[in-house]
Amino acid sequence: MMPWWGCLLIGLGCLVVGFIIGFFVIRKVFTRQLEKNPPINRDMIRAMFQQMGRKPSEKDITRVINSMNQYKN
Repeated sequence: MMPWWGCLLIGLGCLVVGFIIGFFVIRKVFTRQLEKNPPINRDMIRAMFQQMGRKPSEKDITRVINSMNQYKN
């Protein structure tokens, strides 16, 4: 028979390892989801410009995307 504190240490160790593995798995899933579904795209930018009362050109849209990518990297 193992003393009670030995069981407690094994339980805490398993809990810590579970948290660490869970963290890395969730981070990987989250980054993969963001790559598949980026938070903003050209259609969203076009809709934003139209809500402001402007008709955006492709140059405007490209400029906005480039500026967002600059801050992302």
